Amino acid sequence: MSVVVQNSAGWFLDACSFIDQGHSSCMRYSKDGKQSGFKCCFKRQCFRANKSYCSAHASAVTDGGMADVLPNSDKLPKKRKRKQREPNQGEVYSRAFHEKSRNVILKGTQSLVEAARSLGHLSGQTDTVEEPLPAPECGFAALCEMAKELPLVEEEGLCSQPLVAGDGSTSHVDLFSRLTENSSDQALVVTLMGQEYVIPQNSAFLLSDFVRIQPLVQYGRNFDLIVIDPPWENKSVKRSRRYSSLPSTQLKRLPIPLLSSPNCLVVTWVTNRQSHLQFVCDELYPHWGVEVVAQWFWVKVTTSGEYVFPLDSPHKKPYEVLVLGRCADKSTSPLETSQVEDQRVIVSVPSALHSQKPSLSDVLRPYIGAEAKCLELFARNLQPGWTSWGNEVLKFQHTSYFTMMQTGDQGDAEAPENSANNHPQKKTID
Repeated sequence: MSVVVQNSAGWFLDACSFIDQGHSSCMRYSKDGKQSGFKCCFKRQCFRANKSYCSAHASAVTDGGMADVLPNSDKLPKKRKRKQREPNQGEVYSRAFHEKSRNVILKGTQSLVEAARSLGHLSGQTDTVEEPLPAPECGFAALCEMAKELPLVEEEGLCSQPLVAGDGSTSHVDLFSRLTENSSDQALVVTLMGQEYVIPQNSAFLLSDFVRIQPLVQYGRNFDLIVIDPPWENKSVKRSRRYSSLPSTQLKRLPIPLLSSPNCLVVTWVTNRQSHLQFVCDELYPHWGVEVVAQWFWVKVTTSGEYVFPLDSPHKKPYEVLVLGRCADKSTSPLETSQVEDQRVIVSVPSALHSQKPSLSDVLRPYIGAEAKCLELFARNLQPGWTSWGNEVLKFQHTSYFTMMQTGDQGDAEAPENSANNHPQKKTID
């Protein structure tokens, strides 16, 4: 379970532990067909946000028990004065939304952080090795662009394929025009396009962009949960060139009505740009026949429990919004699920890897049912039991992101001292 604390405000998650659970038992096939067992742990240094992402000239102040880092103007170098201007309409809407949400975020975060600290989390201490973050080359987007020239398989029933053949070979796998399935109850360490990746158990994925999303529709599976993490357009992404962004209107091309089951829960990650939030609520969801039922907040904190950015920063906020909606019920027997509460808070230490979100699997299970079929769109990693789609869908499955321990067989291995298994993992409910 990634849920460490659950209370009336929301959840505190250990995102790294969830990844470890999905890769605790791995198998690799050698060229001669022999099997060897592994235990994989996601590298903990990817979750070592020890300090707030603020200027070195910042001083800490407290607000209701939560540490917030705000600039100390006495120590900041003098800057050229800029002419004051009137805020534009987007800034006005953003400020109003923040003021409306601030109390929920502040009190919910305080409650969850205090509960997590009482269980031994957020002590500020880390046991990670001081190593640079892994940064393998990821050319999937370019490969997907090249794959547009390849013919799609039109025959019914040929839109999916097994990850490995009977002899353990992956050389036959067509990653760009078919869904690839690991139907094994173990994660598999496989070589794809000359690189090694860890594929979780009972997962499926399609490496493609919009032009070649048809195999996902032809897969013949309707999903009870669809999580969407769009590559929103913003200035930071353009400057960094970390990934290709997508105009908001293009999201309407996603075939949500064809992929969703009756009463499907649709969850979309939204950046702190008010126009994106308004677009999702007022245009995108109605276009798909999805009714907005709740807005949640993902709050990012350091390993000491401080906000990663000042809560009231006019530039970057320490939280992102999730918009939850239900598809119009297309049957007379909807899933037996809990009603989705509004204004809940999810708190976690964020990954230092750009755009890696915490898994919502454990949090959303009461709202979708235990046997729900789950899909993630614009995914950059895989989850056990989920289907995933995107043009970088294997990015964070590269073995360079994992510490791998060979067991010699299919049994479990003892975790090393630096693994997540040495962190307290408890769950409280009030």
